Amino acid sequence: MKPYKLALLFLVFSLMSYKSIHKYYISSTRIEYVEEKKSIQIITRIFIDDLEAILKERYDETIELDRENNIRANFYIEKYVKTKFKIDINNKPVQLTFIGTESDTDIVKCYLEIENIKRVNTIKVSNTILFDLFPDQQNVIKLDFNKKKKSFILTPQKETFMLKFN
Repeated sequence: MKPYKLALLFLVFSLMSYKSIHKYYISSTRIEYVEEKKSIQIITRIFIDDLEAILKERYDETIELDRENNIRANFYIEKYVKTKFKIDINNKPVQLTFIGTESDTDIVKCYLEIENIKRVNTIKVSNTILFDLFPDQQNVIKLDFNKKKKSFILTPQKETFMLKFN
């Protein structure tokens, strides 16, 4: 076989195998208790294209997340995140305050806060963001509470975790 045919054959096989590479579906959330402010501050990072896809599917086919200060997009992002992200503190559900979003290249950062939290004995977090779109979605949670740091990976098979502090 001539060298250029061999090279072409190798290139074709390489391109065919490239198509089978699986994209990773992941989000990252940092949850931090700020004792001085008696609040829990949350930053969730989600890939723009994945978030846009779910918002188009659920709410509005014309939505675009690549524009800055898109009030309509923020309305849908808040609605979706508050539906899919839940926290219980000391065995009671708490209200999340949606602060806003910020885009950073290919990621949307969602800022949330829980105010008037004097003490945290237990925290239960449920994060099902993008589970309804991607069965392989993983949501990484990083906690920083009372100088203790913990990380969890939530999947459609395990959507919730609970942590006790004592």
